[in-house]
Amino acid sequence: MYLPQEIIRRKRDGEVLTSGEINFFIQGITNNSISEGQIAAFAMAIFFNEMTMPERIALTCAMRDSGMVIDWHEQDFPGPVVDKHSTGGVGDVTSLMLGPMVAACGGFVPMISGRGLGHTGGTLDKLESIPGYNIMPSNQVFTYVTRQAGVAIIGQTGNLAPADKRVYATRDVTATVDNISLITASILSKKLAAGLESLVMDVKVGTGAFMPTYEESEHLAKSIVGVANGAGTKTTAILTDMNQVLASSAGNALEVREAVRFLTGEYQNPRLLEVTLALAAEMLVLGRLADNTEHARTKLIEVLENGKAAQCFGLMVEGLGGPVDFVENYDDYLEKAPFIQAVFAEKTGIVTAMDTRAIGMAVVAMGGGRRFATDKIDHAVGFDHFIRLGEQACSDKPLAIIHARNEQQWKEAATSLQQAITVGGEYTPTPDVYRQIRAEDI
Repeated sequence: MYLPQEIIRRKRDGEVLTSGEINFFIQGITNNSISEGQIAAFAMAIFFNEMTMPERIALTCAMRDSGMVIDWHEQDFPGPVVDKHSTGGVGDVTSLMLGPMVAACGGFVPMISGRGLGHTGGTLDKLESIPGYNIMPSNQVFTYVTRQAGVAIIGQTGNLAPADKRVYATRDVTATVDNISLITASILSKKLAAGLESLVMDVKVGTGAFMPTYEESEHLAKSIVGVANGAGTKTTAILTDMNQVLASSAGNALEVREAVRFLTGEYQNPRLLEVTLALAAEMLVLGRLADNTEHARTKLIEVLENGKAAQCFGLMVEGLGGPVDFVENYDDYLEKAPFIQAVFAEKTGIVTAMDTRAIGMAVVAMGGGRRFATDKIDHAVGFDHFIRLGEQACSDKPLAIIHARNEQQWKEAATSLQQAITVGGEYTPTPDVYRQIRAEDI
């Protein structure tokens, strides 16, 4: 028999907890026998003393097992169940293309996604800009669409990793959010409860990233890879750049529009293509759908060019309640903002830096994200035709086109963009993809 206060004391004093102690504590969180104060003390003890890799694995597995764990084996899919998760960014619409691309190559992608958090856009908010799209289907519909389309992107059900909800709510109000052990367990408990065979983590680096420095992003990536593989799920992390908006757009309906154009070959932002291919290729390699990265990229480009990826996206939208002809007639369905106008830099010169976080917050300020959990999203607002780092801002090349509700909102967004984008000075290019971290690299 364990005592919660003794477990807290041992961690407070820097001792290593056993799997039994960690399981007992998480079970207590799930059945409410552990108080909010004890959760707060436990989180603070971890915050100051961190956890060893075995402790992190035990914590993640205990949180994963605190609710329902999906078992896809009984569905007998004729291919691997694979997924990708991102630490969040601005204009990060990769899930909407990557899922259908991997599905078209023979994988099955039952992706459980989230809403926007802070300056980062949420995949669910983007998909809800599609009329009729149901982000919370029944388990039967979720399974059916995953089988038929090869991909289904939905929201988290209440019985997946319920312990994480209590732990996170307490961390949020006790200044214990930014801790590698707790972040790792929070991310992976939900993902691993989805019953994946393999996972690719997109860990962002740069001004719009969750972790403030490259070193901290790399530390988080290594922790996630070590814990996930230790928990029995093949996982690779890829460090990708978030020093500028990833896509050409930022805003819910605008990003969905760009995703469809990407899948049909109408327009593909080069940076977005490179990052999407890097993540999707690793999913194919981990799922044994390709021999190596080059083979995987060849297969992915083929399903983009022959239309199979776009077809999978269309089947997913239709299966989850959206329009049957969405891919063909997306512009008829996606809401448009009434006031659309370009914003220009205040001087001519090379774009040398972006405060990507500030750009994300500008979308939130327009109503494209939430200040409070109860806020209603305005799917139509945002930015598109973003200028890229290293390009020349001039009278023929705007910083972006702003999609606003009215002129006043446009003016406020224009000022925010002009302040967030630096024109002139030194420009040092950064790679789209920094490095890959596999289990053998830990």
